[in-house]
This record gives sequence, structure tokens and C-alpha cells, in this order.
Amino acid sequence: MLKQYNADRIGLILSGGGARAAYQVGVLRAIANILPKDACSPFHIISGTSAGALNAASLASHAHRLRTGVRILEHVWKNISSDQVYVPQSGNLLGSASSLVLSMVAGKPDSPPLSLLDNTPLASLLSRVLKLERIQGNIDKGFLDALSITASAYSSGESVSFYQGIKGLKDWSGPHRVGRRADIKLQHLLASSAIPVLFPATQIENQYYGDGAVRQLAPTSTAIHLGARRILAIGVSGNRLKKPSNEESSSGVENEAVGELAIPTTPSTPDSAPEAPSLSQIIGHILNSAFVDTLENDLEFLRHMNEVLPYVPEHIKEQAEFPMHEVDLLEISPTKELNLLAAKHYDELPKTMSRYVKGSSSGTLLSLVLFEKGFCTDLMKLGFEDAMEKEQSIAQFFKH
Repeated sequence: MLKQYNADRIGLILSGGGARAAYQVGVLRAIANILPKDACSPFHIISGTSAGALNAASLASHAHRLRTGVRILEHVWKNISSDQVYVPQSGNLLGSASSLVLSMVAGKPDSPPLSLLDNTPLASLLSRVLKLERIQGNIDKGFLDALSITASAYSSGESVSFYQGIKGLKDWSGPHRVGRRADIKLQHLLASSAIPVLFPATQIENQYYGDGAVRQLAPTSTAIHLGARRILAIGVSGNRLKKPSNEESSSGVENEAVGELAIPTTPSTPDSAPEAPSLSQIIGHILNSAFVDTLENDLEFLRHMNEVLPYVPEHIKEQAEFPMHEVDLLEISPTKELNLLAAKHYDELPKTMSRYVKGSSSGTLLSLVLFEKGFCTDLMKLGFEDAMEKEQSIAQFFKH
């Protein structure tokens, strides 16, 4: 059945965040339940970044039937395990990290990509479960306008959105970001999901690329360039810090914010020295800025743009980089702290990873690499519940 949802082109944005991407599958399951049982994908443009790119590619390859695509994703994430995604590189963490930093400082593009983890198992998994050759067929049959996969070019520092889509779409360029037509292959997915330091960069043509969330300052711009006039964005940050409850305050425990993470800490006394952060906490804190803030900030900017557009003169709109018009937004994001949820599943982490993630307090890093059934199942459950709380808004969004 071809798309019955008329109106303007609908874009789906799936952001990055390692294992957190399982949350997106729960949201998609709820959407599939809300829409008619035999519905094809309601999304004309699907834009994926980092681990969200893997979900995006799977949806695009099953755009002819939404529920089938979602069920396949559910099966993969329900049966996931870390050894299907990565294996630690040989040697200890400090040695690997030192080699990685030295190679980056030396700037040797011809050297083998270094990382703390080897994602060869992920390449094998994606080769088995994804049918990327079906994407063009779905485009030709009218089930999909475009799929975009965003990666970061290490040599130029640009955010590159590789897109496969209908005829008439044109490449674009903007501040630190470009759009480039391509046949989406396994390399694009591996590049987009190559979390810096953790996974090796991936070579595409004559450049090395890493995780698409890095330097992606405007995640919504790709979908808009490709024709989206309404956008459903599924975030994975869970960036909802809460003030200490009365119970926590009375017990003498405070919540100390580290990036997006709120971790229970014992209040220090004037005579006690603060505990130095572990290397895993430092890495997690750095990665946090790439995976958390950009989508939320971009959506907020887009909302402000919607408010001021009625006051923008027409001749200014005509000179803009792309057509300026109001973009209808629907955002679904975690209502719980994903770092704290990950901490509850710390015991699922493979023992070989204990040298990388020191204790459950390394929340951001833990939530990125915890590709285990318990954590991912809880993420999908949370995504489903959060989406069903917005059932009426979702139904209305697709009835426009």
C-alpha cells in the first residue's frame, strides 16, 4: 500500500548514542501500533546518525511495511549482546589510549585506525540483518523519498550527510556541513556509528569518517534539505536532571551533575579531597556533549524560528539557503535518566570491559557500550511507554 498520509513530507530523525538507540525501537513500535496494521512507513525522509543510522537503514529497507521493519529491529535489539558489536583491542586501556592520542597528534592518515574497541562483529551483524539493496527499490516504488546517514569527516571537520533518494534532490553545503548523494553501503553505517576513541574510523573513498554526532550542529537540517516539512525526532539523551527529593536531602545524599549524569555522591567535608574522575568518566563526559546537546538545542532553535518566521520579509526568505517555512515538530525523548538506568544493569557488562568502564558511576560511557539484553529491553520498554503517553499527539501528527 502506497503512502496514504498526504500532506507535507514527513521526516524522521534518529539521533545517536550507542546502545541508547534501543529506546528508538520502543518508540517506533508504539507508532506502528497506533497506525493502521498494514501501513507502510509514514516517513518520506529518514535521517539517521550514529547508532540511529543503523535503525534508520533498517526502516528504509522495509519502508513498504512499517510493522515488519519494527519487528526486525525488535528481534535484533532483544537478542543483542556486546560480543555481537565489539571486542576489546588487545592490551590495556592506558596503553591503547596513549597510542590513540599519539597517533592523533602525529596526524598519520595512512596509519591503521586506532581505537579502544574493535567493531568487526558489528560489521558482521549488519551484513546479516540489513537488506540495503532494498532501499533503492522502495524509493523507486514511492515508499520512501530519501534515506540520509550522517558521518563526520576527520580531515575536513565537516558533517557529511550521505543520502540516497529520488531524482531531483541536490547536494548542498553549509557551515561545516554538506549533503552528498551516495548509494548507502555498510561503510556509511560503520562510519556514522564509529564513536570517537571507542570505535575505529572508517574509510570512504579517500577520507576517514567517524561518528556522525560529532560536529553535527544542526541535526534537523538534513531532513529539511531533503524536503521534510514536518519532523518527528526521537532523542536518546534522557537529559532531564532533577532536583534532590526531600528523602534524598534528609538522608544527606546529593545529586551531583556530571554532564547529563546525576550520580549519588556523599557530601564532601572541608577536610576531604574530591575524588578525581576516572578515565572512563572523562571520556564519557567528552562524548556527552556530542550525543546529548545538539538535537535538543537544534529543536529549540527550530521552535524559535517557527515563532519569528511570520515576521520575516518575503525577500529575505527567498534569499535563504533553503526554503524558509514553519516546520511542524513532534519530539519524543526519554522521561528517565538513561545513565541511571544503565547503572542498574552494570553487572551485565562483560568482564573484559571492566578495564574500560570503572564502576556504574561511569554513566555516559556505560550507556553507550552496554549492548546487553536487559538494558536494551528496558530501553525499548521505556520508549514504548513514553510514546504511548503521546498517543493522541502521534495520531494527530500523522493525520495532518
